[in-house]
Amino acid sequence: MTIRMAQYGTGHGHAEGKLLSMLNHPEVDVVGVFEPNEERRKQVQGTGAYEHVHWFKDVDEMLGDPSIVAVSSEGWNVESLDFSEAIVNAGKHVWYDKPAGQDWPQWQRVVARAQADGTYIQMGYMFRYHNGFRQIAAWSRAGLLGTIHSVRAHMSTNLSNAQREVISVHQGGIFYDLAGHMLDQVVWLLGRPLRTTGFLHNHSGAVPAFADNTLGVLEYEQALAFVDISALEPRPMARRFEVYGSFGSAILLEPFEPGHAIRLCLEEAADGYAKGEQLIPVTPQSRQELYDLEMAAFVDVLAGRRPPDRLPEHELLVQETLLRTTGHIADALTA
Repeated sequence: MTIRMAQYGTGHGHAEGKLLSMLNHPEVDVVGVFEPNEERRKQVQGTGAYEHVHWFKDVDEMLGDPSIVAVSSEGWNVESLDFSEAIVNAGKHVWYDKPAGQDWPQWQRVVARAQADGTYIQMGYMFRYHNGFRQIAAWSRAGLLGTIHSVRAHMSTNLSNAQREVISVHQGGIFYDLAGHMLDQVVWLLGRPLRTTGFLHNHSGAVPAFADNTLGVLEYEQALAFVDISALEPRPMARRFEVYGSFGSAILLEPFEPGHAIRLCLEEAADGYAKGEQLIPVTPQSRQELYDLEMAAFVDVLAGRRPPDRLPEHELLVQETLLRTTGHIADALTA
């Protein structure tokens, strides 16, 4: 089968990589790209993966084409939710890069419309397809680590002042921009937190409106999760993911991109693993390989070969947790 796809927007940091995955997938026919900002279009047109693609003259040329069944939503964060809503309203499936906007009622409306129409939304959280994260999730959900009482996630970066200015329009700053990747993992393991608290600071002073050093604390009945995201970390970044339970712990050792090993510690031998400390090798994956796995999963769902890796309820929960932690929506036990 062949799935005709297009790309809406080019501003997202993952946009070119996602287009490359579409171009390289043997079952995807890339019809073209629409970029509403003429200046942005001139910047990228004829470069990299955009060199040989068709450029739509207007959005209706893309969304009004019934042969295009799916569209990747790759606008800037301030654009992407509107783009995704337009795609869903046109009756097309969406491969949507994170995060899902800061308008919670609008995101709920988009998901509800997609469910009613039978269209599929897959969020672009590429670590769902990371060998290390998948292994830790499998162990955790199968009970190997026992009752999880703590999760710690560190995913910082180093941004220029120009990049900080772009993101500063969003309350929560770097946490709003990046934390969804880690919250996606946390709520997959622990579900909806009872309470969230965000510590959203500007410690460099470089761009005063931008929260550049942040921490989110998620409280559960029997667990705590800590997600710290900074824009100030010197390169290379030391990204790390840790899960602690009553029977043992699993730590995806830094840097988890591309990832090389998990430190697994068990109180007792179980499921073929030894008592005590052991290093479990992880096959490294490049960022582009993760995008390609995302693309493959998306196509497989549309082709009916596999169920979605995450249900709409999960996609809603990730964004709700992000918006609660950054103060876009009220945080309460019944929120």
